[in-house]
Amino acid sequence: MVEIPTRICLVRHGETEWNAARRIQGQIDIGLNAAGQAQARAAGRCLRTAGITALYSSDLQRAWATAQAIGAALGLVPQSSPALRERCYGVFEGLTYDEAKQRHPAGYAAFEGRNADYDFENGESLRALFARVAGKLAEIAAAHPGSNVVVVVHGGVLDIVNRFVRGNPLEMPRDFLIPNAGINWISTVNGRWTVETWGETAHLADAALDELPS
Repeated sequence: MVEIPTRICLVRHGETEWNAARRIQGQIDIGLNAAGQAQARAAGRCLRTAGITALYSSDLQRAWATAQAIGAALGLVPQSSPALRERCYGVFEGLTYDEAKQRHPAGYAAFEGRNADYDFENGESLRALFARVAGKLAEIAAAHPGSNVVVVVHGGVLDIVNRFVRGNPLEMPRDFLIPNAGINWISTVNGRWTVETWGETAHLADAALDELPS
């Protein structure tokens, strides 16, 4: 008997003014800008024929507004989950990357070097983020066997998802893009995960910003 895969479409939230300014948002609750709202609607249009049966989202407003736009296109009501929130960047939150590097040089070096245990002075380490995200992803997959599901999340979360699915170390430099409103399909069968497509942006009118740093 052939197993039907559970397919999860992960969508990064649309652009915010802080994305455009290269400012670290983390769990600060920033809304979409006009470009981000248009990107969210475009993602919804793109997914209309994808056979989606359920829609989940981070409860932070930039993701939630993106999910609402997608839900309006698909006729689905999003389910919110704090477990899908962006990484907590602690003392870095609200700073630009340049400001973080200047004010916290040792911490920034640990961040840039992908130290899996560095937590931004009571923020969240990569190791803790991995446990949170991988656990929620497995929970969603188990709840929708053989179905297609959309999950709206953040750049840091997508960084973890890609590594989880591909089995790559947290410390490895990123070798993939994470554009605003990018569409990323993964699937699972019998506990085996696969990346189907990643970082799709053909549905967007203009180029999308990548998650920084790379």
